[in-house]
Amino acid sequence: MLRKHPMFIYYFSISLAILSSALYHFSAKSTSPSINFAISLVVTYAVALGITIVAAFFLPAPNGLFAELKQLNWASFLLAVAIVGIEFGFLMVYRSGWNLGIAAVLVNVVASLILLPVAIFLFKDKISWVNILGIFVCLAGLVMLNWKR
Repeated sequence: MLRKHPMFIYYFSISLAILSSALYHFSAKSTSPSINFAISLVVTYAVALGITIVAAFFLPAPNGLFAELKQLNWASFLLAVAIVGIEFGFLMVYRSGWNLGIAAVLVNVVASLILLPVAIFLFKDKISWVNILGIFVCLAGLVMLNWKR
């Protein structure tokens, strides 16, 4: 079903990622400052598990559940570690007083810069001079975001 409409998926996927990221940061910043991080994340992941189980019914595995599970590799497990690190990190970032907009931008720009050599050398992504100029604009933006008035 999804493969029949590549342009819809193209725009829907980036829109979903953007809106979910904004909702994520709003929710992380709004999490009660007195709750234990681990307890908060247990509830978060329980709800996420329920949502993904429901989603599995709408996105069925064409070869069956066990065939799909056999295709898992190390990346799924490392992704879980990364997600927990992101969650704990942002809960601590916002609890320690970081500004909502600045923290999110800082983390995403710096993470993108860290991933740039990985993208080029491991995944063979190509970047243009315009992309390189954009990187410098992002770096200038970081300086401007942290500029003391």
